[in-house]
Amino acid sequence: MSQTTYSIRMDSDLKKDFDSICEDFGMSPTTAINVFAKAVVRERRIPFEIRSDNKGVEALRILRATAKKNGIQDMSLDEINEEIRKTREGIGD
Repeated sequence: MSQTTYSIRMDSDLKKDFDSICEDFGMSPTTAINVFAKAVVRERRIPFEIRSDNKGVEALRILRATAKKNGIQDMSLDEINEEIRKTREGIGD
């Protein structure tokens, strides 16, 4: 099986803590990431629960209500992306 490089970015303090814990486990960070990736592929899911503090969910509810109030709840992704492009370029100000 051929090898490839996978480059990721993370907070430097997180990396330091992760490296230290991996060392405590007697494995390299690369091995730990490979263990994680193999578990994801084998189980076809993230192998731990990911939860929200519901602040994100509440923000989405507010955005949905605002979109409905403004009559734009049915915009397509292309239409949304076009609005973002216009905003970034200062069109329609």
